[in-house]
Order: sequence, then structure tokens, then C-alpha cells
Amino acid sequence: MALEQIKMPQLGESVTEGTIEKWLVKPGDHVNKYDALAEVNTDKVTAEVPSSFTGVIKELLANEGDTLAVGEIVCTIETEGGATEGVVEAAPEQPTAEKVKPAEVQKHAAPIQLEKGAKARYSPAVLKLSQEHGIDLTLVNGTGNEGRITRKDLLKIIESGEIPVAAPAATIAAQAPVASQTSTAAPAPKAAPPVNVPVAVGDIEIPVTGIRKAIAANMLRSKHEAPHAWTMIEVDVTSLVQYRDSIKNEFKQKEGFNVTYFAFFVKAVSQALKEFPMMNSMWAGDKIVQKKDINISIAVATEDALFVPVIKNADEKTIKGIAREVNELAAKVRSGKLKSDEMQGGTFTVNNTGSFGSVQSMGIINYPQAAILQVESIVKRPVIMDGGMIAARDMVNLCLSLDHRVLDGLVCGRFLARVKEILENITKENTSVY
Repeated sequence: MALEQIKMPQLGESVTEGTIEKWLVKPGDHVNKYDALAEVNTDKVTAEVPSSFTGVIKELLANEGDTLAVGEIVCTIETEGGATEGVVEAAPEQPTAEKVKPAEVQKHAAPIQLEKGAKARYSPAVLKLSQEHGIDLTLVNGTGNEGRITRKDLLKIIESGEIPVAAPAATIAAQAPVASQTSTAAPAPKAAPPVNVPVAVGDIEIPVTGIRKAIAANMLRSKHEAPHAWTMIEVDVTSLVQYRDSIKNEFKQKEGFNVTYFAFFVKAVSQALKEFPMMNSMWAGDKIVQKKDINISIAVATEDALFVPVIKNADEKTIKGIAREVNELAAKVRSGKLKSDEMQGGTFTVNNTGSFGSVQSMGIINYPQAAILQVESIVKRPVIMDGGMIAARDMVNLCLSLDHRVLDGLVCGRFLARVKEILENITKENTSVY
């Protein structure tokens, strides 16, 4: 008999982890190759993890709700023949201990001794997150299988503000006898109290789904890592409205789907991105990556989740082509048929907030992109024209959130001015949807 491992697959080019939403098998079950083992949620898609072997489920190494890094073992399967495969563990680390508040850690920071032969197992995602936030893993209680620390454990600690950090014992010993030194260690930050929401009779408690957790984690990361700035421009789209209204019925009859205002906006943005390629960039730590392809992410909401499918090479498509793709992607989202590769590779996001009647909003950047543009509701209102005349015009606000590590006000201002110029010059005479 051989013991084989099933690992968390990479469900997309930028996906680094997945959450076990539901196990479809249990220990002792016989499975065939390609049988579904579990439902997994990521920040981009819900998918099933297939078995790579035929055999009997030996052990489930993650609980429902656990978040695991790509490549981390989710379960083991016993198959016939071959040698038993061992489990790869990280180098010896300190064991987990009771979580201690910062003030207590400073008093009791002596290294914790491992029992002979003991090993602490940390996933790459856990190690990366602990290093980014300075979390001492020896002071964290894990809720995963056999007490393993999961990424979800660390996210809870980060959100609570109780970051367990142990000062090195050597540093404490060196500081103790030197009472006359003028420089002293900074006081430990005061921990934020945990969220405690009282539940009264009649209140409804709604469990947080894996998709909602993934959305929350991605939004939190974007706000924590990217310094958001915001700007807005007002656009007179009277000519665009008149043009679209004059062709919409004939277009729908001929093509079978609607030509929406949003398709015109996506086309204008993709055209402006070609002229201002810095807007089509991403922050990569020690460098900025300016993307060659212009792939526009669009937000599509369901009752309880938000999906961001991508229009690939939008600058090469006609307004008709964009309208068709928007219609098809939205239909796939709402019918649950959207594929993971249809949400990959986005370089810039355009969000149709105006469909809800919004006239001004501040979007959270779709990490790791550098900007998101909110297209607000088109509103007819009186505007003072050249010569002092007052006229009823169709006006729309375009609201841009930007990552100030990558972009500055100058390039963003010029980009928005160019989008405005393109939109205000759309007419029946100079613009074709084909």
C-alpha cells in the first residue's frame, strides 16, 4: 500500500490559497481518479478539488473553513502498490504556546524549548503573513488539524490588533543592567478590544461564507498595503446618450443583446490606457510592472458575492464586442457558470456603480492593480454653457481610486482628462459600434 498526498491546487494564475468550503468525502471512502474530494473557495472562483489517484481516503488534514496555501496537503489517500510517501515538514521551529498579550510577552520572553524530536509545521502562507506583520508564531494557538496554525488564525490576530511579538531574550538581558541609558524601548501598542456584538431576540446571525471571507481578505489587504488616493472628474455625455438611444432598439433586434452605456465607457478607458500605459501597472515590491495587455476587470454582483470577470485585450475590441462580452460574462456569473480563467489577468478595473443610482463613490482597488474607475449614474441637470446659456445636459461623474505607490496626481489627471475628451466627442457621425 502507498500513501499519496492531495495538495491544494492553484485555481488561477494569481491565486495563492483556497478555503475548504465543504468536504465531499470522509476517511474510509473509496474514490476513483478525478472524483471530487472537496469544494474550495478562492477570492476568484469556487471549484472542486479532484482526486489524482484511485484508493481509500486515509486522513483529512484540513477542516471545513480552513484556508490553505497552494501546494499544502489537504488529505491523504491510500493506494495499492508503491512505497509509502512521507510528509514533508518545515525546518524545526518553536512550538505553539498560549497566546500572550504584548505587555506579558515583554515579561516572559525567554525562548521556549522544544521537546526532543518535535517539529512545528507552518505553511508558506502562514510564514509569509507572520513575517509581514511581525507575529511570533510560538505565541499563537492554532485551530487547524492537530493544532496547526492557519492563515485564518493570523488574520483574526491582525484584525484584533493583538500582535504577539516576543523580544529576544539576549536583548532583554543586555538592557536589564543598563538603567542609566537614555534610549529605551518603545512601549507595546495597546491592543484593540475584540469585536463583541451583542445578539438580542429577533436578531439574525448570518454565517460568513468562504466567498465572503475571501472578498473580505482581499479588500483588507488592498486597504492595508496600497495607500489609496481619490479623484473625480465630471463629464458631459449628452451626445453619447443621444447616439446610444438612437441605435439601441435596432441594435437589440439585430444582435440579440443590448448595447449599454457601460460598453462605451469601457472602450473609452481602454483607449486612454493605451495612451497612458502607466495607469496599466502593478506594484511588485522592488519594481513596478507596466502590463502590455489591456485587460479590463468588471465587477458583477450576485445576492451574496462579488465576482470580477475580465475582458481580455479590450483595446482591440469594438463597442459591440465589448457589449457582447459584458453581457455574456454577467450571465455566466449569475448562472454560476463563470470559469476561473475568465477572472484571471485583469490589469485595470472599471466598475458600473451608476447601475445602482450612485453619483459618487470611492472604490477599493482590485489588488494588485494600481487603480479602479467607478462609472456613476448619468444624471440630467442644468449646466451653464459657453456664452452664459443654461441647458439641460446629461452629466456623469467618473471617480478614480489609485495606488499612490504607483501613480501620482499628474498622470491620473491627464488620464481622466483624456477619457473625458473621448466620451464628450462620441457622436453618430464619428463613432461606430462595429
